Amino acid sequence: MIHFHMPAKELFILQLKHGGIPEKIYRTLDIKEKMMLEKRRGRYFLKDDERRKIRVVLTGGVFDILHAGHVFTLYEAKKFGDVLVVVVATDRTVKKFKKRKPVNSEEYRAFIVNALKPVDVAIVGRKNFQETIDLVKPDVVVFGYDQKEFPVKGAKIVKLKKGVGEKKFKTSRIIKELEL
Repeated sequence: MIHFHMPAKELFILQLKHGGIPEKIYRTLDIKEKMMLEKRRGRYFLKDDERRKIRVVLTGGVFDILHAGHVFTLYEAKKFGDVLVVVVATDRTVKKFKKRKPVNSEEYRAFIVNALKPVDVAIVGRKNFQETIDLVKPDVVVFGYDQKEFPVKGAKIVKLKKGVGEKKFKTSRIIKELEL
């Protein structure tokens, strides 16, 4: 079997998908890859010096009914780094802030977003945003033109100036038109 060396970017994505690389996967890695990792709480994570070699971009949203505005935002966000991590809002968060039940479940929404070309990995948000920040440790956080921005310690904040067809591509408008 031919084994290709996984760069730090791929190890980081693997780490995010599993909440740390599990022992079973770690055992399949080559020695160069293992040297890039350290064990914490029974799982493996990129060493800090390896993590600093990649620029991680974080963005997030509900992504309930995917539309061109979402796709545009993700392509724009990807331009700011090597790895684009997308946090999909939990069902609980949608109910709390949007005052409505999501049309699609958080798992479904994350699955769909993860399939989009600019996205390296989509994850469902944690219990609170700080837990998500601590997990991802982004270098850049990108907010869409219609999102409220807030500071994230250690990360550059980017607020997109525009969307695509701002009024036309809004989930709330689509839901209203479809009478959902």
